[in-house]
Amino acid sequence: MEYVSTRGGVRAVDFEGALLSGYAPDGGLFMPQRVPSVDTDTLRRWSSLSYPGLVKELCSLFIPAELLPRNALNELIDRAFSRFRHKDVVHLSRLKDGLNVLELWHGVTYAFKDLSLSCTGQFLQYFLEKKEKHVNILVGTSGDTGSSAIESVRGQKNVDIFVLLPKGFCTQIQELQMTTVIEDNVHVFAAHGNSDEIDEPIKELFADVDFAGKYNLMSLNSINWSRIMVQIPHYFYAYFQCTPSLDTTPLPVVEIVVPTGGGGNITAGCIAQKMGLPIRLVTVVNSNDIIHRTVQHGDFSLAESVKATLASAMDIQEPYNVERILWLLLGSDSRLIKTLMEQFNVSKRLKLPEDLHRKLSETLGSCSASDEDIVGAMRRCWEENQYLLCPHSAVAAHYHYSQPHRPCLHPKFSCFSFLSSIPRCCLAPASAAKFQDAVLRANLVPQIPPEITALTAMETRSTPLERGQHWAQVLRGRIEAVAQQW
Repeated sequence: MEYVSTRGGVRAVDFEGALLSGYAPDGGLFMPQRVPSVDTDTLRRWSSLSYPGLVKELCSLFIPAELLPRNALNELIDRAFSRFRHKDVVHLSRLKDGLNVLELWHGVTYAFKDLSLSCTGQFLQYFLEKKEKHVNILVGTSGDTGSSAIESVRGQKNVDIFVLLPKGFCTQIQELQMTTVIEDNVHVFAAHGNSDEIDEPIKELFADVDFAGKYNLMSLNSINWSRIMVQIPHYFYAYFQCTPSLDTTPLPVVEIVVPTGGGGNITAGCIAQKMGLPIRLVTVVNSNDIIHRTVQHGDFSLAESVKATLASAMDIQEPYNVERILWLLLGSDSRLIKTLMEQFNVSKRLKLPEDLHRKLSETLGSCSASDEDIVGAMRRCWEENQYLLCPHSAVAAHYHYSQPHRPCLHPKFSCFSFLSSIPRCCLAPASAAKFQDAVLRANLVPQIPPEITALTAMETRSTPLERGQHWAQVLRGRIEAVAQQW
């Protein structure tokens, strides 16, 4: 299994090479040269596996045993999930009105990114110890990635992590989960800009190939292939939890609704679908709706500005993983992807070719939700179930509540029950505990775990990045200063 850039300008690398990188040197993103397929017999066999068991099986398809032996892979994944609060790691809540909520947030930081980053941190440590190598990790965060990335590598001697957070665009809890980690290898920067703006200095440093090579720069954002890979099991687990039967031929379809920001999770869903999992995918966004416009109209173009919403981790205008999805749909046509993405990078506007737009709209459904829609979904879910949704999960629930009920054709149910004709699963990326303001906005009462309450009394540390400063130059200076200590 080798990995190639979506833009085709660099030689293929193995999993270790893709892991220890950020953007590919040609500006593209690494993807597997071929996507493995999974047949019906395998799906039936996997249906009884636990969530960690599925992660092990799926990761073994993308990481050759000669690079990472299977017993070592299993141990790393077990270690990664050892800090999760729920015994099953991931849990499905079956609520009224056919609302199935897959809780992906039982990790240390109460966000779904703990799932992929805990594993990625273990893979990283394995290869670094083997090579006696040190890396510098650059991470831009819209809220949850930063804290999950920090937790995955905090205190590790052969890693320094540099995290840029958008000051004022995260919730207080999200920010405190980053700034209260006082470790020698953790460097947090509070930038006075939005999520897209903090990506720019990171792109600039990765584009400086000499600097990136000299200081062993890598990323733990979802530009890193390992993040995408470990999210693929979300879809298999959701399918097995929600499918009415595995005894029919063909297998039944399950619709999976995916709250989307940078597009990493929906990319994993597209890969799962390409592997042969019978799922229908719906990408749901907030008022920053570039992905919705792309799916509906082929319009991959920036709006005038990023809108601050209750679902703040999705306040993103440039969902970079769309490049991976388009590459998949184009049959790995890296030349066309390079042309399209270079056009977008120059003008920040792109009209998809008609054939590509057709393929995209056949692969994904889409929906956008306003803050009022989010609040309405949160309130309805509580009134019907006494269940608190985070605002991002509420975007998915809004889609569910807005769909008309149709007669169910499955023999397990009465034709007159007017259930949805196929099962639906809404992915829940974070706990409502992290979004107290949104809960209050819905006139509900926050439920705050003690470990989150304790954050407000802890010491904090961060470096401000003011507007007018050359942020990339500040980062260079800090990375160079840290390197001198080695």
